[in-house]
Amino acid sequence: MSGASNFAEGVDLAFYVIIGISVFFLVGITAVMIYFVFKYNKKRHPKADTSITGSVKLEIIWTVIPTILVLVMFYFGWAGFAPMRDVPEDAIPVKAIARMWSWTFEYENGKKSDKLIVPKDRPVKINLVSVDVIHNLYIPAFRVKEDVVPGRNNYMWFTANQYGSFDLMCAEYCGLRHSYMLTTVEVVNNEEWAEWMLTPEGESDLDRVAAGFNVIKTNGCVACHSSDGTKLVANSFKGIWGLDRKVVVDGKEQTIKIDAAYIRQSVYDPNSQVVLGYNSGIMPSYIGMISDTEVEQLIEYIKSLGGDAQ
Repeated sequence: MSGASNFAEGVDLAFYVIIGISVFFLVGITAVMIYFVFKYNKKRHPKADTSITGSVKLEIIWTVIPTILVLVMFYFGWAGFAPMRDVPEDAIPVKAIARMWSWTFEYENGKKSDKLIVPKDRPVKINLVSVDVIHNLYIPAFRVKEDVVPGRNNYMWFTANQYGSFDLMCAEYCGLRHSYMLTTVEVVNNEEWAEWMLTPEGESDLDRVAAGFNVIKTNGCVACHSSDGTKLVANSFKGIWGLDRKVVVDGKEQTIKIDAAYIRQSVYDPNSQVVLGYNSGIMPSYIGMISDTEVEQLIEYIKSLGGDAQ
């Protein structure tokens, strides 16, 4: 994935430099070793050459050159890291609260969400707080990553430069359900972000989308349904809203449109209309497990992932 923040270019450049130097020496040293194996094998040189006792020039060369290369790698690494600690004065403050095993984001007006929602092209400062053990806030697409340590003040900042939804996770093993500390950063335009900030909690479209993601996460839907188009045991949620799909109903093929009614029926009676190419009898009914409100939130989340209707 290409970088989606102001830090991506610097971090990527440091990786390219380090990997490039490493690959060059890996290939070069391996080639020289193979060459020496054939050139100086015992059949060609039954007696070892003991005339070489040492070379000051060679010692200097293989000391100076690696030192220069290490300093070059340090320079690019430092150039990518140093701006991460220099927060702009106009950065939007957000408190990220980590606990086993979830994230809560609290904004300056007191509003809270389980997704990080930020405007595009505006700096955002994340104040990192842990209420239990060491966590680590990691946004791969933004190339930012910082430890969240209980009793210690730490922070990160970034400016998102692409619209979209990006993974946010914990990169420090924090207990049995460490992998459940997965949410997203939603990058929206300034007008949408301002409207969301002023809308009472839980009433905006963004809040309903976030709640829908929480529904699929807490009910284990992510084990079979992806949100990025990846084919798992079941159909992906990405880009399906409003599409026509062939399904099997009582052993016969039919064409249906993926809309709110279909999703609701799939939650409560999942084997009544199985998408062609997938097995029936795998998904259980969620009657009594997922409420009508949660189904509506799930529908908002699926709609947010795109499709023909948008």
